[in-house]
Amino acid sequence: MSERSKVYQQVLSEIQRLIKEDGYLPGDKLPSERQLSVQLDAARSSVREALRAIELLGIIETRQGEGTYLRDYQTYHAVELLASFVLQDSQIQEELQQAKKVLENYVLSIDSLSDQQLTQLREILADSSLSKEEKHHRFFLVFFKANDNQLLLRIWRLMQDFSENIEQDVYPDQYYCDMLKKYKKTIE
Repeated sequence: MSERSKVYQQVLSEIQRLIKEDGYLPGDKLPSERQLSVQLDAARSSVREALRAIELLGIIETRQGEGTYLRDYQTYHAVELLASFVLQDSQIQEELQQAKKVLENYVLSIDSLSDQQLTQLREILADSSLSKEEKHHRFFLVFFKANDNQLLLRIWRLMQDFSENIEQDVYPDQYYCDMLKKYKKTIE
């Protein structure tokens, strides 16, 4: 990695930290390039490059003659942008599916589900209007919510978002029934 790209990445991290720590909200004007350069003790060219990268992600917008403003961005914008580049590689697609399966298998190891959660799962399996993909998503969502680990849930949802654009392995209905039987419950 060149010295120039290291500086640019450090500036990028510092700008992101500044946005979080100073509590900038969507619509707020950010300091000028010159002010950021002084504040971060970095060359203006590095600040400019970092701002361009953040703008490409849809996090900020530059208004001609007015300055740079924080946008009302959503995480999915960055996910979509990254997916369009990252998921071009079939090896990465395969690894994403493997990682998603590891998470799904992990969450299935929950010791117990509530009666309400088991009822939810039965209803999902009985709903013939759901596509196989939707059934898979809803089924595992119950398990991830039961696991009560917000980080795992968020990671899995991001993987779901990424994998929507690639052909997924969808399990047969019997797979889901077998998972419920694992908890010594029968499907009516």
